[in-house]
Amino acid sequence: MPRTEITRDDLMELADYSSIRKQKRQELSIIKKNRRVEIGPVATAYFESYETMWWQIQEMLYIEKGGEEQIADELAAYNPLIPKGRELVTTVMFEIDDEIRRRNFLSRLGGVEETMFIEFFGETVIGVPEKDLDRTSTDGKASSVQFIHFPFSDEQIKVFRTTNSQVMVGFRHPEYSHMCVLQDAVRQALSADFA
Repeated sequence: MPRTEITRDDLMELADYSSIRKQKRQELSIIKKNRRVEIGPVATAYFESYETMWWQIQEMLYIEKGGEEQIADELAAYNPLIPKGRELVTTVMFEIDDEIRRRNFLSRLGGVEETMFIEFFGETVIGVPEKDLDRTSTDGKASSVQFIHFPFSDEQIKVFRTTNSQVMVGFRHPEYSHMCVLQDAVRQALSADFA
């Protein structure tokens, strides 16, 4: 059964974490290898898990050194991004190095967070944006970082875990209509997120 929440007791003291940080980074790179998916020319989806969010919290505490007060804020920020047993959760980044090109691109991408999907064996799971805040401004500019939940039914979980057909993930936005096929190793890694 996958872990679905990080508590204060799960976190390491900074000195202890510092001593294993390099090792943990290597372990996490192996985990992330089958949780990272490029969709089109500039979007990358990072499917989150207990392990990726634990690392993110530890890193934020290590870098910012905000103490106990920071811990509560980090837990509140990152726990919602851990899959809760019947969903997949992804952080999507639109990565364009040139600032002017990025700004122009994002200004046409409003609502992209409402158009993400996963399709497999005749099933379509529509992404639901994280409700923490609006990721598209009132003038239609999208954020370069989006957090998307994919709620699965029990039957969809069963099919996703056992399908031999292609699993597609992508966007149906007029300005960014791209998709990709998940490698089977990625599908298997994501299957472990379900309870």
